[in-house]
Amino acid sequence: MLTIEQAAEALEAGRTTSRALVEEALVQVAVEPLAFIDLQAQAALASADAMDALRGAGRSPGRYAGIPVTIKDLFDQKGQVTLAGSVARKGEEAAAANAPVVDRLLAAGLVILGRTNMSEFAFSGLGVNPHYGTPASAWDRKTRRLPGGSSSGAGVAAAEGMGFGGLGSDTGGSCRIPAALNGIVGFKPTQKRVPLEGALPLSFTLDSIGPLARSVSCCQVLDGIIADTPTTPHEVPVRGLRLAVLRNYVEQGMEDAVAVAYQAALSRLATAGAVLTDIRIPEIDAIPAINAKGGFTASESWTWHHDLLDRKGEFYDPIIAPRIRRGAAMTAEDYISLQAARRNLIAAVAAKTAPFDAVLMPTVPLLPPPITAVDDPDEFTRINLLMLRNPTVGNFLDRCSISVPCHRPGEAPVGLMLMGAHGADEALFATAGAVEKALAG
Repeated sequence: MLTIEQAAEALEAGRTTSRALVEEALVQVAVEPLAFIDLQAQAALASADAMDALRGAGRSPGRYAGIPVTIKDLFDQKGQVTLAGSVARKGEEAAAANAPVVDRLLAAGLVILGRTNMSEFAFSGLGVNPHYGTPASAWDRKTRRLPGGSSSGAGVAAAEGMGFGGLGSDTGGSCRIPAALNGIVGFKPTQKRVPLEGALPLSFTLDSIGPLARSVSCCQVLDGIIADTPTTPHEVPVRGLRLAVLRNYVEQGMEDAVAVAYQAALSRLATAGAVLTDIRIPEIDAIPAINAKGGFTASESWTWHHDLLDRKGEFYDPIIAPRIRRGAAMTAEDYISLQAARRNLIAAVAAKTAPFDAVLMPTVPLLPPPITAVDDPDEFTRINLLMLRNPTVGNFLDRCSISVPCHRPGEAPVGLMLMGAHGADEALFATAGAVEKALAG
């Protein structure tokens, strides 16, 4: 499958058309229709024809005009109700305007195929949705395995060629977990990089908006558009990269297949000339205790949801509603203490990781479990906590982070996560591109 840059070159050279790219993407939807909550096929085809006409007239709005992408069901589109993967929002007020990130995609001429499936209200790292069905991971679809959440449909769509990438959100790993479980790339920016307006919130402290796509360069193109800071992907050599390998907290509970693929990836990077240093950051071990009362996610989601829960609580996923209601028990003292603990942890970790280009860890410790494995509520909770554990570190520290595939072709998907410094998003893209290239060699 083409990268975004390759598709742009083909469009510019006249070797393909936007209509052809959109038609190909729509054909792929049949592989897993549950990836979408709202497939906007006719609007996408009309947009493709418009982009082809503009390009033919020399009036194309940009290099990437006509390339099909998806958006998570979390983002406002003018005139539509933002459901966020729920049925409780049906009948609520329609959006008065597009989210800024949606407007930026449209201004660049990208074609929106539709709204992708997600965990209800983005409150799960598994991707299960009892209302619209759960799309299966692109790996071993016969078994139907978890796609990862909350941006489940975006991950599946990108992996299966339903567009060239998707717009997701990431509060505790919601771009990176689906990337890891579908064998693609997922990026979480430093929070302030991309505007949050027009995205239904989970935690206004931790929420961020990022892309999922099939390569690091594809994610960088999409990030540049939604951040309104277009950059040209540039290469750095893997030789000499200073990479910290985090050995505490993030390696607990790794399945054997994940551990083998992860260690093999580290070995390939070292052979390619990267300088790997094992580190331990004991302060990170405190994150579960810091969040024991529900953390920012419970308290801040309760602030947004309490009225809707009072009116339509019976329509919520019975696993999700109690997680939101935990926030009602948090006091002002709890919340202020949480903020202080976060500030202290950010400062402590920044000092210890300053010498490195990135901190490495497995994205998640598990291969995609069967969807049926989480039918039991206790297993849902156990697996969800394991999936969220490592990605949440980047959100809590407000650092950029990216998951790249590190498994061999034909193997089960395993993600390698690189965490950069706060605000060092473009440097992280360069580092991740070098790592991606070394792992593919």
